[in-house]
Amino acid sequence: METITIPKGFKITPQQFDQLANIDQQIRMELTPEGELIIMSPTGGEAGRKNRRLIQQIGIWTDENGTGECFDSSTLFILPNGARRSPDVSWIKLERWNRLTLEEKQGFPPIAPDFVIELVSPSDLKNQRYSDLQLKMQEYLDNGVKLGWLIEPSNKTVEIYRLGQEKEVLNYPQTLSGKDTLPGFILNLREIWDC
Repeated sequence: METITIPKGFKITPQQFDQLANIDQQIRMELTPEGELIIMSPTGGEAGRKNRRLIQQIGIWTDENGTGECFDSSTLFILPNGARRSPDVSWIKLERWNRLTLEEKQGFPPIAPDFVIELVSPSDLKNQRYSDLQLKMQEYLDNGVKLGWLIEPSNKTVEIYRLGQEKEVLNYPQTLSGKDTLPGFILNLREIWDC
């Protein structure tokens, strides 16, 4: 099989993106609002373990709380700016999710989540994509996400992005609170730092 190299900055239309995504759903892709196609590397073992721990914690809370729906990194959302993004973890209030049609829910939901987590992987650091993740977090806020956490395990730091507020950076926090966006949700970061 031949390898296809996608040059940085390669652009396609949203319709072409949807066609590509429907052809091969094994490839993780995103599309920027400018139409740049981004092919995302598969997750390594350590990043995969940590991401599972994140999704498990919010998934359990979501099931117990019942006020929203939780999604993993395979879910692609169409943001209001036209970008197609797949946060590592996301959550949407139930009343917002229920406003979507069945067809919208089964496809790429045209909605910005209320909450997102992006986990910085070793490949993100190796390929110098950390600043891209920071821009992505700001893009989430610009499209209506209320709360976002950018978690960097190797330095044990978290950048907190809140709608209408300055970014906050925490060094080696043990827990994070969902506050007003996810009332009662507390993320245990010891499982991320220590695993």
